[in-house]
Amino acid sequence: MRPIEIKREIESHLNNENWTTSYDKDAEALRVIDKRYNKGVTIQLSSLKDKFKADKEKTLAYVLHNINEGLSLLTAETIIDGNEKNIFPVIRSASFNIELEDGRKLISTPHTAETKILYALDRGNSYTLIDEDALKRSRKTMEEIEEIALFNVRSLNVEVKEDVVAGNHFYFVHTDDAYDASRILNESLLKEFAKKIDGDFGIAVPHQDVLILADLKNETGYDVLAQMVFQFFSEGRVPITALPFLYEDGNLEPIFILAQKKPKESKKDK
Repeated sequence: MRPIEIKREIESHLNNENWTTSYDKDAEALRVIDKRYNKGVTIQLSSLKDKFKADKEKTLAYVLHNINEGLSLLTAETIIDGNEKNIFPVIRSASFNIELEDGRKLISTPHTAETKILYALDRGNSYTLIDEDALKRSRKTMEEIEEIALFNVRSLNVEVKEDVVAGNHFYFVHTDDAYDASRILNESLLKEFAKKIDGDFGIAVPHQDVLILADLKNETGYDVLAQMVFQFFSEGRVPITALPFLYEDGNLEPIFILAQKKPKESKKDK
């Protein structure tokens, strides 16, 4: 579908009398605004073309859900004090804009050259990213928010599915709770996996709803991981990075830096 057709399809399903829309033809973006608060959400239509083609009903339902949730959260106050157990870290691309349209700024900390960490207040069916104003209203410091979020992400359950390709083992964490990629911040989990990895330890967070851990034992493993991550990145609802990492001694390094590196000998070969 063309962006203009997607625009019309979405608009035909908007039934709130307080909402109005505007369309930026050059940017291929549809903006839905709540007139009562003069606040809105923007949908990048060009990124939805393939998704609408693959599954129109599912994609439309997802977009409408995001519009409803987004507009409701824009007017909901973020209260940190008393909600500490609901604060979680979320991984985003390093280029993710933390400056909001209304002038507010989201709190964040660096992660890797490809990613950054934002912080969210979980509301059950959705979450609100925490901004500097909400932090100032609380009795918490930035360091305390980081500590609380990391503690909470370690408490999340981890269910892993495994696949084996040409002797390489791939493990997938996909609970669909919005914090799958965030589990890359669970250092205990990474160290536990590192103990049973025989080759190189590959890690990827192509989008918000998956964490990929890989035991790479040969060049085929690298190729499969690269293709897999790119596909996940292309299809993800909240893309993060198409670049996998290697994990060693507690550090994450982009694989492209080590592209010519031959996978180390398996521990079983020594």
